[in-house]
Amino acid sequence: MTASSAGYTVAELHAMPDDGRRRELIDGMLFVSPAPGWPHQEMALTLYRLLHAACPLELHVLAAPFAVQTSLVDEVQPDVLVARFADLTRANLPVAPVMVAEVASRSTRLHDRNTKQAHYERLGVGSYWLLDPEGAGVVEVLELDEAGRFRPVAEAVGDEVVTVQRPFAVTVSPAGLLAGLRRPSS
Repeated sequence: MTASSAGYTVAELHAMPDDGRRRELIDGMLFVSPAPGWPHQEMALTLYRLLHAACPLELHVLAAPFAVQTSLVDEVQPDVLVARFADLTRANLPVAPVMVAEVASRSTRLHDRNTKQAHYERLGVGSYWLLDPEGAGVVEVLELDEAGRFRPVAEAVGDEVVTVQRPFAVTVSPAGLLAGLRRPSS
């Protein structure tokens, strides 16, 4: 399959074979990443459960794979997202999420911090969380300011705890999000 002169379209993206890799488009540029590993999934899905438990009725929490398709050349699949319930369709989210969380891996770390962060900023995503399962684990929370730029508002490492109010009140620690990686005591 070849890209058009302007890059790939969402229709071309959907025609690609399903081989277990995540394919996303930003401004028609194709990004392919391998299936996530256990630490990535542990952190993402534990965050999903935590957010889901605290989520008010007018919002909804979803985990990847679920498409945020905001144009014919833009479709991303955040690891975890919060959207207004009224904005969701059965197939995708056609507008900016209220909150997005991306869990870094060796293959996505730079993409999450640069390309995706800039994309979410342009979309007007109110809160962007960057999570990293390496070492003791890190949770960094960025929020959109009045000028439409992401600014850091909170960070926690390891057992540290951070409480945020956007998109709703929730308390999280990186170690807590990674607790499932530890072997249970006998």
